[in-house]
Amino acid sequence: MCQPAGARRRLKEAMISSEAMSEHAQKQAARYDLLLPEDPAGARRRLKEAMISSEAMSEHAQKQAARYDLLLPEDAGYTTIRSHSNLFSEHYVPGLHLSQFGPYRLDYSRTGRHLLVGGKKGHVACIDWQTKDLMCEMNVMETVNDVKWLHTEAMFAVAQKRWLYIYDSKGVELHCVKKFNDVLRMQFLPYHFLLATAVRQQVLLKKTLQRVNCPLAFLIGLTNGKKRIKRPRKAIGLDRKLKVYDIRAFKPLHSCFLPAGASCLSLSQRGLLSAATGDIVQVYQNILGSSPVSKPYMAHRLRGQIWGLAYCPFEDVLGIGHGEGFTSMIVPGAGEPNFDALDTNPYRSYEQRQEWEVKALLEKVQPELIGLHPEQLSKVDQASFEQRHKEQVEALGFDPLAKDKFKPKTKKKGRSSAGAIEKRKRKVAHEDQRDEIRQSVQERTEREKELKEKFNEKKLGNKSTLDRFRK
Repeated sequence: MCQPAGARRRLKEAMISSEAMSEHAQKQAARYDLLLPEDPAGARRRLKEAMISSEAMSEHAQKQAARYDLLLPEDAGYTTIRSHSNLFSEHYVPGLHLSQFGPYRLDYSRTGRHLLVGGKKGHVACIDWQTKDLMCEMNVMETVNDVKWLHTEAMFAVAQKRWLYIYDSKGVELHCVKKFNDVLRMQFLPYHFLLATAVRQQVLLKKTLQRVNCPLAFLIGLTNGKKRIKRPRKAIGLDRKLKVYDIRAFKPLHSCFLPAGASCLSLSQRGLLSAATGDIVQVYQNILGSSPVSKPYMAHRLRGQIWGLAYCPFEDVLGIGHGEGFTSMIVPGAGEPNFDALDTNPYRSYEQRQEWEVKALLEKVQPELIGLHPEQLSKVDQASFEQRHKEQVEALGFDPLAKDKFKPKTKKKGRSSAGAIEKRKRKVAHEDQRDEIRQSVQERTEREKELKEKFNEKKLGNKSTLDRFRK
C-alpha cells in the first residue's frame, strides 16, 4: 500500500512547470499589449509564440499525469477480515494490555508511522508503530485528558489536569501553556500550525447538567486535492441520533440511530466514520456520500469502556483506546493506498523531515483563512493601518515599530569615558526632531511657493494692456 515517490514528484514538477509557463504567458501578453499601437506585428507574433508554448507545456503535463497513473495500481477495497488478512496486516494489529493507568487516548502521526497514547492516570508513551520501538515513556503524575501529535513526530501536546504541556519525542518538557487550563480535547491543524482545544464546560441538556466529552470536531477528508469539511453537530444527543452536517449549507447529510450516545468519533481517509458507544465500536460506510446510511459496515465489542478512536493514515487499521489498554482493529478500505511523498512520506529520513519542516513553515496558511463562509475571502479589510497598529500595541504592551533608544558603542583608548558617551548622546538626541523640523519647513516653503504662484497668476490675469496708462 505504497506509491513510488518519484511518480508524484515528477507529476508535481510537470504541473508546476505548466502553471509557471501559463503565468509567464499572461505576463507576456500584458507586456505586449503596450506594444500593440507601435509594433502590432511583432507583439502579436511574440504573444502567439508564448501561447503556443504554454499550450504545449499544458498538454505535456496532462500526458505525463496519464502515464504516471499507471504507477499507482493500489486501490482501496472492502472485504472480510479473517479469511483475507495477510501477515502484513497482522504485523500492525498487536494490542497493549495496560489496565493500571487506563482508559487511554491515542493519536497517530500524519505519516502513520508513530503512535502516541495517554492514560487518564498519567501514563504517556510514544511508539514507532512499524518497528515497535519505544521512543519514550513517562508518567506526568496527574490526569491526562488528551494527547496530540504536532506538525512532526518530534513534538506532541498533552492536555493535563491543570495546563497544556508540550514535550519532545524523548519526553523532555519544552513548554507549558498556562493560558490553556482544563483542556478536554485537542485537534492540530497541520497546514496552519495551530492547535485547537476544547475546554471544560457544562452544557444544559433538558434540565440535565452534563459535560461534553465528544467535541464537535471538524472531520477533514482529502479527495483529488480538494478539501471537504464535515462536522457532526449533534453527536451526543439524548435522542441517540448521529447526524453529519455539511457546514457549507448548514444542512444534515445523514442521520442514523446509535445504541447509545457516541463518546468518540473518527473519520478515515476514505470516508469511513467510526463511533464508539460504551464498549462497542461501529463503522459506517459512505458517510460522506449521497445514499442514506441504514446500518453500520462493521461492529466490534471490547472488554472495557472506549475512551479514544483514531485511524492510522495509509493503513486499514483503527486504533482503539479503552480501559484495558490499547487495541488495533482491521477495517478494510479505511486507509488511502497511495501517499504523496512530497507531503507525508512514511519512509522519510531525518534530513528529509527537516527539509519538509522548513518548506511547510514557508508555505504556512494564515489563520485568517479559517472560516465557515468562503465568500469572506473576497472581501477587503477596511481597518486602517493606525487601528491595527493600535490594537497590536495594546496586545503586546509595546510599540514594535518604535525606534530603539541610541546606545553608544564601547570604544577603546579612553574614548568610552562618561563624558565622551554623554557627548555622543547629545549629538543624536534631537535627530528625530531635526528631521521633523526640516520636513515641516520644506512643506511650508512649498506651500508658500504655490500660494505665491497662484496670486501672481490671478494678479496678471485681471490686468489689461491699457492699465499702464492709468494713474
